[in-house]
Amino acid sequence: MRAKRVMTEPSNGVMDHRKAECWSNGVMEYCGAPPLQHSTTPSRQISPTLRLAGRLLIGAGLLAVALTGCGPSSDKAGKPSGTNGATPQALAKSTPAPAARVGVITNLAPANSLAAARTNAAARAAAKAQAAQAAGRPAAKTNAAPTVARTGASKNAASAAGAKSGFAEKFRSLQANPAFYPAAGVIFVCLCLAVVLVARLLKAKSAKAEKGAPPGTMARAAAKPARKKARAVTIHSCNVLQVGAQARQLWQFDARGRGFVLNREQTSFAGEPLPARLVTKDWRSLWQRKLNVAWLPPEHVFLRVAQLPLSDLDETLSMVEFQLEKLSPMPVAQIVWSIHVLPHAEGNLQTVIVLIVSRNTVEEFLGQLEAQGYLADRLELPLLDQLQATTVSQNGAWIYPEAPGGRNAALVAWWYGGVLQDLALITLPPAKRPESLKEQLLQMAWAGELEGWLTAPPVWHLVADAATTAEWEPALRSGLEQPVEVIAPVPVGGLAALTATRAAKAGPLANLMPAEFSTRYQQQFVDRLWMRGLGAIVALYVVGVLVYFARLEWELYGTGAVEQQVAQQGPSYTNALQLKAKYEVLTIREDLKFAALDCWKAVAELLPDGVTLEGFNFNNGEKLILSGTAPADQTKRLLDFDADIRKVAPNGQPMFDPNGGDHVTWDVRGGVVSWHCVLELKRTEAL
Repeated sequence: MRAKRVMTEPSNGVMDHRKAECWSNGVMEYCGAPPLQHSTTPSRQISPTLRLAGRLLIGAGLLAVALTGCGPSSDKAGKPSGTNGATPQALAKSTPAPAARVGVITNLAPANSLAAARTNAAARAAAKAQAAQAAGRPAAKTNAAPTVARTGASKNAASAAGAKSGFAEKFRSLQANPAFYPAAGVIFVCLCLAVVLVARLLKAKSAKAEKGAPPGTMARAAAKPARKKARAVTIHSCNVLQVGAQARQLWQFDARGRGFVLNREQTSFAGEPLPARLVTKDWRSLWQRKLNVAWLPPEHVFLRVAQLPLSDLDETLSMVEFQLEKLSPMPVAQIVWSIHVLPHAEGNLQTVIVLIVSRNTVEEFLGQLEAQGYLADRLELPLLDQLQATTVSQNGAWIYPEAPGGRNAALVAWWYGGVLQDLALITLPPAKRPESLKEQLLQMAWAGELEGWLTAPPVWHLVADAATTAEWEPALRSGLEQPVEVIAPVPVGGLAALTATRAAKAGPLANLMPAEFSTRYQQQFVDRLWMRGLGAIVALYVVGVLVYFARLEWELYGTGAVEQQVAQQGPSYTNALQLKAKYEVLTIREDLKFAALDCWKAVAELLPDGVTLEGFNFNNGEKLILSGTAPADQTKRLLDFDADIRKVAPNGQPMFDPNGGDHVTWDVRGGVVSWHCVLELKRTEAL
């Protein structure tokens, strides 16, 4: 196992000795910076989300209190129609019928007496019922008292039943209120908001408890990547953000097969916000996973190369962590680090590139991204993709200069035997450039010879675009006095696509993103979804309440119109009921009159000769009582008369009940018999 930490020393006075010791394989100048201090997770403050939830809770409670007493009472509807309907019936029962017409030979009772008889009978029945109820109440109370005195359980059961019935009546009265169900819904929403707030408070307390842990434990935990169990997650889209001094470049890629295809490219200048619909996660991110990647500026990243035994990622992380104090140019408690593995073509070794960044730098960078509305899931270095994309076919050194306008520095990758042996930094001074570059590169070559991996003169390669090549190639050719092969680099858009592919396959283990930031971003995402969901529910509920009250007002308006119409038609309805009652009375009188005439006609036609009719009594239209005298030898004809008159059927309907009434009877007094017969009219059911 072999690990290297290379330091370069400039020559010809370009850099003093203090700065030479500060340069590492990255581009950041460490000694010029003040001592780094470990920074913990920012303290939690009351977020606007909590304030909004509290205000919603208070508003919902006030709305519930206001709604519980605002509904109109519904126990008075329909009283005018009921009063108007009851009056005609009473009038119909007590209104006397007109007098019978004169000239009709009948024994009918007057209609006045019939109506009066019915009215008096109803009054007597009501009086008897009231007397029975009045007589039964004291007796019931008197009989119930000994039972209460004998058993106390009956009293308790009665009180419990009364309480239950009172509660049930109260609940039914509340349900009758139109505002009951809206108020119940508001209370339910308030309970949901209260549960969410309590959960947030508990999480805040747990975060404070973790914040009070020993500083040594926090520093050591912050120095290592998150050791979460890697799981296969399908990425649907990936955003890659490059932050520059003047503008920010955003690429959005969509997953297509095993790679990513550019969907949209967005350039935002300083002061312009990033498109929220591209970078913000919403409900669709739950099943269509979106990955936000940000490029760290390369001048802030330290790179180290270590040759380690071939193993899985967890063991590799453990081996790197064991040597981290030797590899890191800063205290372990003040850094965040990650690794990138380059497997060997042969053998049991693997090349591990260790990325080391100051923790304060990462936190400041993430703070800038948060201010722009970009919550990153991963922090990546595009130089790794440029290294992997370079085709290495021979031993030599590959020089990767920075873009023009930077610090005039370049990263040198030494490849020997198909293995990345070293990563080092060179600078391009403003004066005596060929001599300075030659001195720096020769020092790296001597170090490689001492370590044993530089076995042949290197072949020099410059990976740069046309503008950068024009600045670096003349100095390299003049200083090295050897040919320099120029290789075109991968375009920035292609690097973004390579970064998206690598980040989607990397998993959560190798990531420069601090674990507490990832946890906080995930919690904010979940809280945002909850609050938006509750907001949508509250909005739908408010819309439903508004629709409910609008429909309620419409129905109340219709009910008022109907009640007004009923009130207007009340006198007409009462008069109609009175006329109907009068018509029924007149109809009954008319039917009784014609029934009496039909009975008289039937008796006159069927009465035998020699038989005298002395009595014809039409009793209340129900019975016909006949009496008279006949010779003693005419009794058989009386029996025939009784049988014939019971079979009379005018208009095809029997007039008398064949089995009702009393058949003819007689008493013999000398040579004359007095007969008597009672017939029951069958037409009384129709009357």
